[in-house]
Amino acid sequence: MTPSTGWALVGAQFGLLAALIILPAGDLWSRGVVSLGAGGVLLVGGFVAAALAGLRLGPSLTPLPIPKDDGELVTSGFYHFVRHPIYTGVLLAGAGLVVAQASLGHIVGWAALWGVLTLKALGEERMLSDKYDGYGEYLARTGRFFPKFKRL
Repeated sequence: MTPSTGWALVGAQFGLLAALIILPAGDLWSRGVVSLGAGGVLLVGGFVAAALAGLRLGPSLTPLPIPKDDGELVTSGFYHFVRHPIYTGVLLAGAGLVVAQASLGHIVGWAALWGVLTLKALGEERMLSDKYDGYGEYLARTGRFFPKFKRL
């Protein structure tokens, strides 16, 4: 992935988040206390998860989906369960906006956000596989955005 591609994906991500914030509410379901409360919990929980995951990366954190040359592979904390917990937090926050706003536009915007984050993750995973010997094993045991559950 080139830096210009990385910046384009970052721009698309933030553009879609902005759209989710400014799109008008809809009436696909009742926007009462339950949906607004659930949406708020998802929104705040997503932001908290993303912030904590970013802090866990420490100096390896970068705005681009391109690993830093001097970065380290982090596999503890949230990263023990998922490879991209910052993206997980963004998706949860976006889902909170969908639940609270009840519009088709929000659903489409959130699906597009998932697609952009998937593209970012796929490119990042290719580069991390090339950079770190143990990344293939880490990839096999962890989920991309949500934990893998062992089969019974």
